[in-house]
Amino acid sequence: QVQLVESGGGLVQAGGSLRLACAASGRTFSGYTMGWFRQAPGKEREFVAHIRWTSGITYYADTVKGRFTISRDSAKNTVYLQMNSLKFDDTAVYYCAAARFSNLVARTVPADYGYWGQGTQVTVSS
Repeated sequence: QVQLVESGGGLVQAGGSLRLACAASGRTFSGYTMGWFRQAPGKEREFVAHIRWTSGITYYADTVKGRFTISRDSAKNTVYLQMNSLKFDDTAVYYCAAARFSNLVARTVPADYGYWGQGTQVTVSS
């Protein structure tokens, strides 16, 4: 079965950087969309970014555009989220997600994704 395992979270000062990784296994992900979401305490899970595995086309939430970069390494079956210029409001548990969609519209709703990792905590100190 599909497994997604996140890593790379931690504590960082505002303005700093972190790189999250999502190791995917259990199938080939060609044709899949791989997403990053986050959830802060007391808030809804929200979309961060996604990447089409085959084409590499990316899409970002406005709140992270220009600061975060999503990428994938097909040889390692791993998706990355490079986070720069981190802000206190970026503090959350970050989740990796995967789904196969029949069209190429942006997919920002958590319920649209069928596979999820366990999450990794990112804490940004102000």
